[in-house]
Amino acid sequence: MGSCAKSALCEESMRIDDTDRRLLRRLLADPELSSGALADLAGVTPATASRRIDKMTREGVIRGQFAVIDWSALGYDVQVSLRFTIDKTNPRAFDEFLAAAREVPEVTEIQTFLGKVDVRLHVIARDMGHYQQIYRDRILTLPHIAEIEALMQVASIAERGALPL
Repeated sequence: MGSCAKSALCEESMRIDDTDRRLLRRLLADPELSSGALADLAGVTPATASRRIDKMTREGVIRGQFAVIDWSALGYDVQVSLRFTIDKTNPRAFDEFLAAAREVPEVTEIQTFLGKVDVRLHVIARDMGHYQQIYRDRILTLPHIAEIEALMQVASIAERGALPL
């Protein structure tokens, strides 16, 4: 069965066939396609495309469709990635930190990791003054911080949502 016999990724891969993969590739490339256009591009009937998309949604292969927002177009010109190491001497530290971070409106993404960095927050701000205010008033007040590293985003070179399906 190969090197991925029991992994979750392989189990998901086994649940879809070539038709599903064609639909997913087209959907990833252009999520705004009408169901008719999606079916046509994938080489299936609209009924088949609709039935397959519905099934993959029910099974959790497709978890939703969303808008990709250009924050700078809305006046948020500063984007910062903050990496945190959490002081884990309190058994609830991790959960309390995450709960508090979810309450910061300018945090657009929260990721957790294994390793030296425990959590990464993506923070947006209108300008450096606004970022400094967010940092002082909202970020530094988050509980259980042992260490913070800030990475200022200069440019976004590549954003891919597609997988080699």
